[in-house]
Amino acid sequence: MDALWLTPFLLVSLLNMWLVVVDDRMPWGGLGLGLGLPGFLGLGLLLSVPLFWQRKRPLTVFAIVSLVSFGQWLLGVPLLFFNLAVLIAMYGVASRCSPRWAVAAGLVAELGLLLSFGQIAANPNFTGFINTSVFVVAIWITGIYSNTRRRYLESLEERAERAEHERDQQARLAAAAERARIARELHDVVAHNVSVIIVQADGAGYAIDTDPEQARRAMQAVSATGRQALAEMRRMVGVLRTDSGPEEYAPQPSLSQLDDLVAQVCSSGLPVDLRVTGVPQELPEGEQLTVYRIVQEALTNTLKHGGPGSRATVEMEYGVRELLLRVTDDGRGAAAPGREGGHGLVGMRERVAMFGGTVEAAPLTGGGFRVTARLPTGEIGESRAA
Repeated sequence: MDALWLTPFLLVSLLNMWLVVVDDRMPWGGLGLGLGLPGFLGLGLLLSVPLFWQRKRPLTVFAIVSLVSFGQWLLGVPLLFFNLAVLIAMYGVASRCSPRWAVAAGLVAELGLLLSFGQIAANPNFTGFINTSVFVVAIWITGIYSNTRRRYLESLEERAERAEHERDQQARLAAAAERARIARELHDVVAHNVSVIIVQADGAGYAIDTDPEQARRAMQAVSATGRQALAEMRRMVGVLRTDSGPEEYAPQPSLSQLDDLVAQVCSSGLPVDLRVTGVPQELPEGEQLTVYRIVQEALTNTLKHGGPGSRATVEMEYGVRELLLRVTDDGRGAAAPGREGGHGLVGMRERVAMFGGTVEAAPLTGGGFRVTARLPTGEIGESRAA
């Protein structure tokens, strides 16, 4: 491409050199000044060949062309069409370099024009110099505009790439948050129901020979709990479906279903005492779900790790600005075997953190375990949830 757009310039420059140096029929011809045709060809090559590297090294090309032209002026060699290479190189600097280099290149070009104009004219005409300078300034302004336009387009491309990168990053964050939410729901739903099923199945196995009626009731509880778990799983899978068809989703658990949860756990063999103090307040659905899941997770852990003969107490205390929730059991506490990879406490903290609350979970001295959660209520809780 560089060779293509330089070809007309080279052809016209060679024709101009022939008329100035060789053709004696022209009034200005025969001005070889001792250089001869080979000397002028060499001068033309020194002025034109560097232009092929103008895109990559505009400052170097402009410096070479300017120095060659200055040497030409010192030798008293008349101007050739090849000397327009200075303006071409100046345009390259103005269109590709910083503004300070563009200004410097323009001043150097103007200085060269002033020297050449004084050399050509026996009596320098500054009016002619000013008129010729308009042409130089026009080329210089065109280069500045090209530079500004290119930088503007580059900034648009960079902004578009950054916006695309941010969009992809937001999509990844949203996907990660959705996976975490689904993991919490799966853990809270499946772990609780499966734990109840295991406890009831173990009880039925122990009582099948000595008390068939009790074993039958335990298996009925297993059946009911399994159906509930299946319904919850279908709801979760329905949320994950990608088709756009209408779906019917079951409502999320709320505080109104807390009694049913306690009754289900009691039927599994863990006595639970539910106590509510203070003036009950209307909590947002998300906060009700959080309270429900904390109680569910705490009672499930008691079922799994509390040991035989354990009892649990669920206390809900409504304050002016917060809801205090305590789930306490008298099981094995710190003596219970730990399990690696559990997500229950992590899920509790994540849920409560969305509403600006806190969760503390620790074994009690002398046995037992306690989970304490504090959630803001009223306008404070709603604003933090938003």
